[in-house]
Amino acid sequence: MQTAQPTAFDPAQSSGAFRAALGSFATGVTIITTDTAEGQPVAIVANSFASVSLDPPLILWSPAKSSRRFSYFANTRRFAVHILSATQRDICDAVLASKTAINDIPHDLSHCGMPLIQNALATFECSLSATHDAGDHTIVVGLVTKAHHQSGDPLIFQGGQYGQFTKDG
Repeated sequence: MQTAQPTAFDPAQSSGAFRAALGSFATGVTIITTDTAEGQPVAIVANSFASVSLDPPLILWSPAKSSRRFSYFANTRRFAVHILSATQRDICDAVLASKTAINDIPHDLSHCGMPLIQNALATFECSLSATHDAGDHTIVVGLVTKAHHQSGDPLIFQGGQYGQFTKDG
């Protein structure tokens, strides 16, 4: 039996098709938090998160330059990345709706005053290590200074929809 071959396209000419192809990749959902120069905490949702190195402990994420929240994160010296659990979609929705929603979300403050979302599957407290220009995004590399972890199922995003990963067995 023959299977249909995917249609080739030029991503520079069809950004919608390119976005749809990228959406085929399932990702976890993260919220990045920081405290601003004005002392107000700010949050942003991102699925562009990845581990970089174990030694030293580095992670990365990539905010869009077109985001109204970009300036808060492009100029911060510290931030926290939270991997959301499958039960935290409401937190994701709140942060998508408002950059200051973190004020109404259960959180603690780190030793330096950065908001840390309660009950996230994992949280990585970071100091800025490097930034790299990457087209319409900036790659932000963080040196992880403290990590928190608990077991559970992650919130997943794929093809424009939220879902849940459940382990076999």
